[in-house]
Amino acid sequence: MKILVINCGSSSLKYQLIDMANENVLAKGLCERIGIDGSKLTHKPAGKDVLEKTEEMPDHQVAVRLVLDALQDPTYGVISNVNEISAVGHRVLHAGKYYSDSIVVNEDVKRVVRSCFDLGPLHNPANLIGIEACEAAMPGIPNVAVFDTAFHQTMPEKAYMYAIPYEYYEKYDIRRYGFHGTSHRFVSKRTIEFGNLNPDNSKVIVCHLGNGGSISAVVNGKCVDTSMGLTPLEGLIMGTRSGDLDPAVVQYIANKEGKNVNEVVDILNKKSGILGVSGVSSDFRDVQKAQKEGNHRADIAIAAFVYRVAKYIGSYAAAMNGVDAITFTAGVGENDAGIRREICSYLGYLGVTLNEEKNKIRGEEVEISGADSKVKVYIIPTNEELAIARETKDLI
Repeated sequence: MKILVINCGSSSLKYQLIDMANENVLAKGLCERIGIDGSKLTHKPAGKDVLEKTEEMPDHQVAVRLVLDALQDPTYGVISNVNEISAVGHRVLHAGKYYSDSIVVNEDVKRVVRSCFDLGPLHNPANLIGIEACEAAMPGIPNVAVFDTAFHQTMPEKAYMYAIPYEYYEKYDIRRYGFHGTSHRFVSKRTIEFGNLNPDNSKVIVCHLGNGGSISAVVNGKCVDTSMGLTPLEGLIMGTRSGDLDPAVVQYIANKEGKNVNEVVDILNKKSGILGVSGVSSDFRDVQKAQKEGNHRADIAIAAFVYRVAKYIGSYAAAMNGVDAITFTAGVGENDAGIRREICSYLGYLGVTLNEEKNKIRGEEVEISGADSKVKVYIIPTNEELAIARETKDLI
């Protein structure tokens, strides 16, 4: 069985074709600048040369056709016919309160994705476009929606409810939803397997740390809390997102700068976080370089990020009344030994110690806690594409 995994952005389309017999990636690639001049396809088949193709892609439907052409190309292809693809798995950002599991796409699923455009204005419209483009290009081949919010739908009311007038929850479904759910599901499950934890008696904290970041508290394989909220803006300090702040900051900036609420929220999403504090970049590597060169604002940005992560870990250890394992994943979590060390330096009260040599390892499954650590600490690389493919396979 071969599963095509699609992740559509507003002007991009990432894909992988995975052979589920051995979970090998047969090909992967990226369509860039869809709907913009200079559209480009980069196709990377396993064991073959990379294909780079500049061709106009006015919409995602054209991009999907180009992807299928590349997958079947006599030189660069990995399948002889599109019918070798058993199903298409789509990453979809938001399902609101309506779906708590992945699901084969039907008209109601598309209605729900469309109804959540306001909650995910950058992602949900593109996700739906990708689904409909695949339906048009591959009629009869099932599509599966794998929702970023689904894993977090096991949160209890006390964790997801905002303390605002209840009528806004009833009228508009305003609550905490959480994101990066596909990654948190994959990594928390793998932590239990890799650490030989009891799946029916385990408490795991997953730290998905990248340009976007979130933390989840997982009891017996089910999410009980997570740091992102109604949108991905809540929670940790991120590359360009502010994370948690006093809501009155929005009003204050709007009044002082003569901006409206939408403009201020745009600033909190795109010009804040590590970039906003440091003034250097949203890329942690650039900011750490500036930090080493004595840039005080860069130092504040990194220190604040580490502090915020450590606070969330502490709060989730309290929420779960203990923790068996803390796992780092995603770009920063998997690869930055210094960030991991600084975060763990706050966790002595939990009995956390690090094996400094193992902590130097990048991007591999490894236990990095010391022999005397009371809580296990792991690096588990995330693989959202494989997680989507597995969900898709299970459903069809």
